[in-house]
Amino acid sequence: MAKLLGIATHQKSRGDIQLHAQAKLQLMNGLNDYRGNQDINTAVTILSLKSWQKACREAGCPDLPWQERRANLLIDDIQFDKEDIGRQLKIGAALLEVTEETDPCGRMEKLCSGLKRALFPDWRGGARCRVILSGEIKIDDTVEWLDP
Repeated sequence: MAKLLGIATHQKSRGDIQLHAQAKLQLMNGLNDYRGNQDINTAVTILSLKSWQKACREAGCPDLPWQERRANLLIDDIQFDKEDIGRQLKIGAALLEVTEETDPCGRMEKLCSGLKRALFPDWRGGARCRVILSGEIKIDDTVEWLDP
């Protein structure tokens, strides 16, 4: 079973990133950060550790910290693809629904030449989600797909 490895927020575009050991996912604004306050349908971004590591290796920056991707949550043992749209993920006491792919932005190229291009295939940039059940989450929580 997959685990939650990281929680991160930032309060404004290009703002400082704060790491958290626990947080509350909320229906109306995700983690109540910049992304969450933009659109409830894409309030939370989730990054797969395996996908991040693969992209970073391809771009030649294998030691780049995951939070530089500016995603909210880092998980292991799950990789996303277009078939996941509409699927539900249970993390701790919260429930999320995958709504779309997270396209990498130009900032990734500033971090490491070639990273933006390496994040495009196979949803390596992560998934955007909406919160469908509020709840507390914490590092090491189980992450699992709920079957329809």
